[in-house]
Amino acid sequence: MLVQNRPVAIEGATVPENLGGVSPDRRMLLLPHCLRPSDGCPGRMTKQGLDCSACQRQDCTIWQIIQEAKALGYTNICVAPGGRLAARRVIETAPEAVIAVACNKELREGVEALEAADWPDQPPSVVQVPLLRDGCVDTAVDMDVVHSVLST
Repeated sequence: MLVQNRPVAIEGATVPENLGGVSPDRRMLLLPHCLRPSDGCPGRMTKQGLDCSACQRQDCTIWQIIQEAKALGYTNICVAPGGRLAARRVIETAPEAVIAVACNKELREGVEALEAADWPDQPPSVVQVPLLRDGCVDTAVDMDVVHSVLST
């Protein structure tokens, strides 16, 4: 199982105890594209996920999370349209830990895909942050939980 050790107590997320020992530059942050506002999102879909680099929408949840993550030292951030791309990116970049924000279905399928992958060493620890509201469009996540996990 990828969620290793005893979880740290952050209500609303499944966090492995060893997350604090992994610096942000060795973590990967996975966000679902469904957190973006459906009206007027300037992001464009690429083979690497949603490209939010030109976005300045401060009302966008993805923008807010990315800004915080970058300020904390995260360099490996992917806004994925689904679990397949997210799992592929994790396997390609081989981070020590993954912080995955998604609906419960995508989280479950993502963990299963990573467990089935061939890892030269140890698979990454996975932090699971479920959405508060899913539905594939205009979803929501508890920003306090995301903040707590990012800064752990």
